[in-house]
This record gives sequence, C-alpha cells and structure tokens, in this order.
Amino acid sequence: MLIRPSRRELLLFGGAGVAVALTGAAATPSPWDRAGEIARTVRAPIFAARRFHVTAFGAKGDGVTLNTGAIAAAIAACNKAGGGRVIVPPGRFLTGPVHLLSDVDLHLMAGATLLFSTDPADYPLVFTRWEGIELINYSPLIYAYKARNIAVTGAGTLDGQASAQHWWSWKGPWQGTVDNGWREGMPNQRPARARLFQMAEDGVPVEKRVFGDGSYLRPAFVQPYLCENVLIEGVKLRGAPFWQLHPVLCRNMIVRGVDVMGHGPNNDGCDPESADHLLIEDCLFDTGDDCIAVKSGRNADGRRIGVPSQDILIRHCRMKEGHGGVTIGSEISGGVRRVFAEQCSMDSRDLQYALRFKNSAVRGGLLEDFHFRDIRIGQVGKAAIACDFNYEEAGNGPFKPILRNIVIERVRASGATRVLDSQGLPGAPVTDLTLRDCSFDGVTEPSIVRHTERLTCSNVRVNGALVGALS
Repeated sequence: MLIRPSRRELLLFGGAGVAVALTGAAATPSPWDRAGEIARTVRAPIFAARRFHVTAFGAKGDGVTLNTGAIAAAIAACNKAGGGRVIVPPGRFLTGPVHLLSDVDLHLMAGATLLFSTDPADYPLVFTRWEGIELINYSPLIYAYKARNIAVTGAGTLDGQASAQHWWSWKGPWQGTVDNGWREGMPNQRPARARLFQMAEDGVPVEKRVFGDGSYLRPAFVQPYLCENVLIEGVKLRGAPFWQLHPVLCRNMIVRGVDVMGHGPNNDGCDPESADHLLIEDCLFDTGDDCIAVKSGRNADGRRIGVPSQDILIRHCRMKEGHGGVTIGSEISGGVRRVFAEQCSMDSRDLQYALRFKNSAVRGGLLEDFHFRDIRIGQVGKAAIACDFNYEEAGNGPFKPILRNIVIERVRASGATRVLDSQGLPGAPVTDLTLRDCSFDGVTEPSIVRHTERLTCSNVRVNGALVGALS
C-alpha cells in the first residue's frame, strides 16, 4: 500500500524554521549570523550503545552471498530493541536495497564494503522522487521513509557497482567523460521520462505513476525521504547508478567527511531536495555531474508540493570534476532560500562552473539570499560564476524565475576562463548580485551580463587589474 506524506508533514518539514535571536541593540546583524545558527542548531542523532552485527544474522562477506534479508533482520532487531548500531565488519557484503528504520546507525567498519546488486529484480518499488517528480519506482540502494534518528557512518565503502555494463546505459545517448555503455538500438529512459513528466503536468495521482521494470529509470544511491535527524558520515560512495546523496523533504541533517566519487551519467554528488536545516562539511566530491545541487521539485510537481530548500550551510568541502561546484537547480520550482558556502576549494580542468544557478520559465520558483565566501578556485572550464535562466526550456514557459540577493566575497580564482556568465530573461532579470574583495586570474574571455540588474563589484580584480564592472 502506498503511504504518502500528509500536508501537515510537508508543512512541518518545509515551513518550520528556527528563529535567530539577535541580542544587543547596537549589534548589526549579518546574514552569516544565520549560518552560525544553522551550525549550532543542526545536531547529529544520538544512538543507544546496543550493537547488532550483521554476521550474527547470517550475513556473509564473501562478495557472492546475497545478504539483503540478513541485513534487514539486523536493522529490524535494532529498531525493535530501541535503537543502536548495526555493524558491517570487514568483507564484501553483496546486498539488495537497504531500508533504514528509526534509531538505527548503519556502521561500516574500515575494510567493509556494501556491494549492491546490479539485478533490477532485487529492487522493490517504493514511493520516491525522480528528477524532482514523485512516483513509484525502484527503491534507492539505501532508503528510509518517515524515519527519525538514522545514520550511515564509518570508514567503509558503499559500492553501487554501476558501470557501462550495469545501470548507466539506461541513460541513453550521452556525451560524458566516460563511456556509459549505451549503443544504438538499446533501451533507455527517454520514453518513460517523458511519460513521467507528462503525468506530473496532467496531475495524474502519484499512486498511478508506477514505473520500474521496463521503464529504465535508475534508482538513486542514498535517499532518506521525509526523515528527521539524519547523519551521513565518513563513508565512501562509489559506482552510483544515478544521483548519489539525495535527501528529500528531510530536516536536521548532517553530511560530514564523505568521499563521493562517481563519473557516470547524472552522478550528482549531493542533491538536497526540499531540505530544511542541512550541514554539509569536510566532504570530497568528484562527480560526473554537479558536485552539490540544491533542488526543490520540478515544474508542476514542485509547485504542487511547494516546499523550498532552506537554511543550508556548506563548508570545508573540496570539489573536483563536475558540471558545477555548488549549484542551485535546476529542479527548483519549490524555491530555495538562505544557502551559505564558505572555505571550500574547487579545482579541475573538467569542472565547468564553480558557483552556478540553473533555472527557466518552465521551472519558475523564488531563489533568494545566497552567501558565498572564502572560496578557492583553481581551474574552471567555463565561468567561475553562472546565473543561467536559459537552462533547457529557457524562456519558453509562463513561470517567471526569480533570482535575487547573491553576495560573493573573497573568492580567489587562478584559472577561470570567464568570471561571470549571468543571463536572466526579458522581464525576469537576475537582481542584486554583489562581488566583493574577489580576484580572478587566468581570465581569457569577457564576462557575459544580460538581463541582470544591480550588479555590484567592490574591490574586484581581473588578471590583476581593479575593475568597477564586469562585461
């Protein structure tokens, strides 16, 4: 039976915020006070001292035995006992999807690998989101629904085993840095993707949007859905079929010290969608798509649910290959507000953009209050900063995208081809974009500034020269 979130739950997860108390009449509040509030407020879940070893439930780390049932039994026993830690010891544990329950910390010891099956038949259908749209599809490899106090921790590895032989070819025609395995005549996701998008536009009830076998819509890697108090810490992610870390409608979550590498199609590193109070810190992202991409639902479905992503702090992260380092969009119809990023480094000849906003007149949505500071950029292939309302459908839609109040401070780029590519739409300009105390070297192409209002440059240097404007 399909269980869907109630309206009350959507309001709780999307609308609840924690007010910042500003004391002292003489104090001048800073937007970064809010970032400090996020860091103080978001707390990791606490677990009981109980321990449940998956091997005690029959799991075998031989890389051959399918351990789905044994791991599920360990998680169920932990949950029933009141919570604790489910331990995966050193070894290669083949499994189907892992479904977490409340008060359970799934802990992978050093040398432990969860090796996920590449057989789609091992993945039951669940309520999920795919490219920003609700549907019934293959279970994510690690999934939780309406759970509280959950974690995936440890020094071990999550290996989705995706490759040109498994999962990736479902993308269909694709031009990437690796071969995704698709060849002319092979099945792919395009027909099902188009059908799903049309169902959402037509208002088809979610319980009738049933996909799975024969649809070729790849499952996400790690997806907590409508969960509260979540920790993902220390683990390595490899071989993702699709989006890698994809928290949906989650509140109070930490992603810390995670090593994310996946160069397949749509291998985004971390895609918080309609998330509230999220801390991402000390992580490495080396991906086949955006390293971090903040989202809030696509088109009609995003507007129907109407829950923004908000109060997100990103710090001390390293971004290598990917389409964008910190990206907002493109599935962004529910809006985004108050995203902070600081003390991050981004450097790869295959990194296209460092800071990127993606939207269109089909997506729409209100995007406001973004603050980035102390970002170190080495090489970046296209532009250090991009505000793009021409993404995919561009202006061919009735929903006006709004992007405003972006403050970028103390960015240092040593190899940016272009400083800024800011392109709003006629009647929908990018507004209030401030660059302060920044330097950009290695610049070979002029900035592109179209339909952009109140662009301010204060102490900005390009190739060593102080500039008062970008063009």
